[in-house]
Amino acid sequence: MGVRLRIIVMMFLQYFIWGAWLITVGVWWFNTKGWPASNFGAIFSTMGIASLFMPTLSGIIADKFINAEKLYGIFHILGGVCLIWASVSLTPLEFFVRILIAMCFYMPTLALANSVAYSLLEMKGLDIVKVFPSLRVFGTIGFIVAMWGVGLLHLDETSGMFYLAGISAIVLGIYSFTFPKCSRFKQMAVQEGVKGKIFSKRLVIFFFFSVLLGAALQLTNAYGAIFLHSFHSMSQYSNSVCVKYPSIILSISQISETVMILFIPFFLSRFGIKKVIMLSMVAWIFRFLLFGFGNPGSGLWMIILSCIIYGVAFDFFIVSGSLYTEKCVAVTQRSRAQGIYQLMVNGIGAILGSLVSGWVISRFFMLPGDVIHFQGIHGVWVTFSLYALVIAVVFWMIFKEDKSIIK
Repeated sequence: MGVRLRIIVMMFLQYFIWGAWLITVGVWWFNTKGWPASNFGAIFSTMGIASLFMPTLSGIIADKFINAEKLYGIFHILGGVCLIWASVSLTPLEFFVRILIAMCFYMPTLALANSVAYSLLEMKGLDIVKVFPSLRVFGTIGFIVAMWGVGLLHLDETSGMFYLAGISAIVLGIYSFTFPKCSRFKQMAVQEGVKGKIFSKRLVIFFFFSVLLGAALQLTNAYGAIFLHSFHSMSQYSNSVCVKYPSIILSISQISETVMILFIPFFLSRFGIKKVIMLSMVAWIFRFLLFGFGNPGSGLWMIILSCIIYGVAFDFFIVSGSLYTEKCVAVTQRSRAQGIYQLMVNGIGAILGSLVSGWVISRFFMLPGDVIHFQGIHGVWVTFSLYALVIAVVFWMIFKEDKSIIK
């Protein structure tokens, strides 16, 4: 099996696992389990908590002690078992603890997947910036396939989605042991005298804004499906596609990703990382605003357009940021650098997004009885858009780009 095909299969399964439960867990939580809304945000904080230490720790281990592809496989097998274990939880606390353990194994694999892919591509003498996005797109396709499968089979209301995710993770873990040894390239780099680069002030500033954008990403993951389900109580919308199949509507976002990710090499080489990240920030502003004013009836076009814009918001931030990080450090620091980037986005950023958004919603947009009222949920999205606007303005003023890093 060629290197490109190996990476395609890896990326597909990597994000299939996440797509099988991440977006629809709210439906299972509220409709099937009937658990309180006040505890729901904690589930998304598990990804942030796990990302506070696991990606960086695993990066150090992969760079120094264990081949990245083997560590990647071990984590997926253990994570898959934990996802299945989490599905039989009887209380919110049990589920929180079990999903936290599962995320401790899953979250570092996001960075390790990039590290493995970059190493394999560079072994073959391929240009990472030009080739990687066309392979990474299959991760998004995997996410979409999982969302559609879960939605059409109505697994979003059962524990079946966790079994689907867990079994897929175990399969990917076993498959990863067939990869070429990623340590080979690291050894070549050392033999050639490649010295590790110290993280620059520019990269530190970039990581800081990655935290803020990571917070924005968690808002969509946590409240997107709940937002569409909120229209169920309104008779004029109760039979709409948005209410019946929210995961399919939201999958338009991932479909958009599959297109937008292919433009990353062009935009990075032509405009540089600063303008690409700015495009992402502007996209986040409109992503939230369109949700805020949309509805499943006359405003359906706004919801659909918001999902389309998400492709730019996500890809031009997550994928471009990973490529930028890769270009800023030496190969001997590859796994650590990717781990730190994941720490910023899915660790500190995720926790910031979960905690602050939870406080804002409970303080300003929630009625007595632990329920988000209809008008309030629109205000939530508008508030999020103002947050993205502030980040965009500050980023443009502060971040100074070295255009020689990505050509």
